[in-house]
Amino acid sequence: MMTSTASTARHPLRDSCLALCASLHLPVITGFLTTGSSRRGWPALSPTQGPSALALPRGVEEMSLGDRTRSQLDSTLEDRDEWAGRGGRIAGRSSHEGGHALRKRPGVLGLRDREWGQNRCKSLSVSYWNPYWRLPADDVCGVNCLLESPLREKLSPATREPKNERSDLAVVACGPRLEETLTMLKSAILFSKKPLHFYIFAEDELHDSFRTALEMWPVAIRTKFTFTIYPIMFPEENASEWKKLFKPCASQRLFLPLILKQVDSLLYVDTDILFLRPVEDLWGLLSQFNASQLAAMAPEHEEPRIGWYNRFARHPYYGKTGVNSGVMLMNMTRIRERLFKNDMTAVALRWEEILMPLLQKYKLNITWGDQDLLNIIFHHNPESLYMFPCQWNYRPDHCIYGSNCQQAEEEGVFILHGNRGVYHNDKQPAFRAVYEAVKQYSFGENMVTSLLQPLEAELQTTTQTYCGRSSHLFTKRLKESIRSV
Repeated sequence: MMTSTASTARHPLRDSCLALCASLHLPVITGFLTTGSSRRGWPALSPTQGPSALALPRGVEEMSLGDRTRSQLDSTLEDRDEWAGRGGRIAGRSSHEGGHALRKRPGVLGLRDREWGQNRCKSLSVSYWNPYWRLPADDVCGVNCLLESPLREKLSPATREPKNERSDLAVVACGPRLEETLTMLKSAILFSKKPLHFYIFAEDELHDSFRTALEMWPVAIRTKFTFTIYPIMFPEENASEWKKLFKPCASQRLFLPLILKQVDSLLYVDTDILFLRPVEDLWGLLSQFNASQLAAMAPEHEEPRIGWYNRFARHPYYGKTGVNSGVMLMNMTRIRERLFKNDMTAVALRWEEILMPLLQKYKLNITWGDQDLLNIIFHHNPESLYMFPCQWNYRPDHCIYGSNCQQAEEEGVFILHGNRGVYHNDKQPAFRAVYEAVKQYSFGENMVTSLLQPLEAELQTTTQTYCGRSSHLFTKRLKESIRSV
């Protein structure tokens, strides 16, 4: 059960927020949730607790794989019965705290049915230690709405844009991924004409480095984006197992719809992504979703003869060759609302209900971690997935044995995905050349003479590889993006 605690300490920002609410004749609740119990499986954190609190609870007994799966299913179904018995209300909330009904239309409009002014508090991201279950209700301008928003987020003209003018981008960085992530964010900013907001999930030791680096970028660049930094957090049960699945923290992406509950739609990308086309162009694909689609990804392979899933997978996967989750566009409102068919029970499960049972059932059969779990989910729910072409997620597999991405041949590469560490070794020098060119470019310099021309010269030295011979595809769209800035 969730409880609320009133705060009595005075703060100048509190007075400002009170004055704002009073001037707009809005009700005020001075005691939003700042501490308290959590929903099942997620820990309650006080403002002084850190990610170390997200640990396995003591007394967890060892069970067989089948027992764990059945136990998890029983637990999630009990939760649903309890939820239905409460009429869908969150325990501990009074009637005036209920949120508005979430919309059903495609995600590009976001939760925009309400006026922008009514969502001024919600436009600020969740605070550093206030996970998704502690967000205030939509219809209240709460004191803590301002106090508990991340003060590290710099307010700029981008912040004040209507939400349908902004693209929301999420990334998860653990280990030695700081420089690579900053280079990805840099590429997103270079060609985008509309505001961006970055949701950066990172290990504690990277937070200060991210904040310092982003705040050192030129003022003219900083007006184009805002950012919020979050700790890595998983459900309390098997938190360590989730964190180690495939690569460190990679499975965090599975929980973004549950953590960023105030966010309607989101573009998730791996750290080894480089944008060669404006982010808003990919964001616009949300408007192409039909009524059943809630996520978009690219195929894992175009050519089945070199496909991994169709040759080696020991679990269900989407389509003929599976999907790659390094670039994933999500209508998260729909993900939170949808019931997903599965091969574990005749009962369709919600997103938060299906993840742990899937892991318990298939963890001995999966190779690519969370991407495999997504393939299993969309294998059973193919109508929920929108497929975008390979040029939006162009990887070494598309050229290592000769070019096999027809859309890139025709229009160029839109997003370069340097998986397998190719930005940092000599296996694919064409990919590394693009990464180094973006990393070394300085904001404000002429992009033709300081980015494009040096890159083209370096790519000429990579023609001994198949990808080097296709490197003209890397700059085909890049030239247009530079001209349009």
